[in-house]
Amino acid sequence: MKSSLLRAILDNAFLRVVFQPLNLPAFLTWLAVGLSLRFDNRADDVWQWLAMAGFGLAFLIGDFVPRNQRALTALLLTSEAICALALTWLAPRGGTTPALLVILSAQLAMIYPARTTLVAMLLIDLGLFLVLRASGHDAALIVVLIFAGFQAFSSLIAHYARRAEEARDQLSRVNADLLATRALLADSARDAERLRVARELHDVAGHKLTAMTLNLRALAADPEYAKRPEIAIAQRLSSELLGDIRNVVQALRDTRGLDLGVALRALAAPMPRPRLELSIADDVHLTDPAIAETILRLVQEALTNSARHADAERVRVAIARVGARLRISVEDDGQVRGALREGNGLAGMRERVAAAGGTLALQTTVRGALRIEAELPA
Repeated sequence: MKSSLLRAILDNAFLRVVFQPLNLPAFLTWLAVGLSLRFDNRADDVWQWLAMAGFGLAFLIGDFVPRNQRALTALLLTSEAICALALTWLAPRGGTTPALLVILSAQLAMIYPARTTLVAMLLIDLGLFLVLRASGHDAALIVVLIFAGFQAFSSLIAHYARRAEEARDQLSRVNADLLATRALLADSARDAERLRVARELHDVAGHKLTAMTLNLRALAADPEYAKRPEIAIAQRLSSELLGDIRNVVQALRDTRGLDLGVALRALAAPMPRPRLELSIADDVHLTDPAIAETILRLVQEALTNSARHADAERVRVAIARVGARLRISVEDDGQVRGALREGNGLAGMRERVAAAGGTLALQTTVRGALRIEAELPA
């Protein structure tokens, strides 16, 4: 009963977000600050509770905002800072309200670079100092310095947690790259073995069966052996066996091909985001490892760019055959920030496609998502 209840809680997406490990200390701190308000002289002031509710609501909403909504994220964080400073103004004697800024500092460190976090917290602490001084606090500077130490500690913890997540994601990408490359190499090795077996059957067994068939035909033309049924049976069996070997050789050649879908899914599987949506037409049949490797690297770079620069949640990849060419279409659901510029990754992608005899076109959609159109020899 308990295990099923726990499983149901963990399967709930809302509860999974709310009870993230870094959120639990924040909720406890927020609750402790709320309980401490009763020690303030104005404990019945409704504005205090409105400020508390505003901070908690902004914090909770921030967990459900997509990463590509940077403006909304900044607005929520600003709202938290305003609510915390307003609460300090309304309840300056409780002494615990600046603890909400410790929560805010951790949030900033999880989202923004260290320099941006430092500048933001210096400005917020300046505001805290001015609020405490204006409310008549006798030791405003000491309070600010004490809580600045807590903020630095929480920021460092959050910063290293973020670095650990980034290192984990990077390790996952490297592992995915190895898995995808191994899948292509395995397919390439199987193709090479099929081709070797097909050639051996054709060149050795086929040659000897042809010679045997010719000798049997010569025996059948001899009047002394022409009436013997064994000669006719041997001729028929050798002809059938030669036909069977040719069919086997043709089947081995026809079944050659690289399983591009397995390699691409192995490439995207370890990445937490974006999610790969892959569509490969039935008539797409690759036998050239170099072309398959080019497509693999193109999709890999597209996934990396979508996660790093567009904050995309999904990347749609479609591969189809158009005449003697392969058309690869890649589009994400993110939003490119600023003008589209080709960095080292996109430039390397273009060079790799050109080296394989293909073309590459980059553009942004109406809603600002990146679209990549590539054509390669089939």
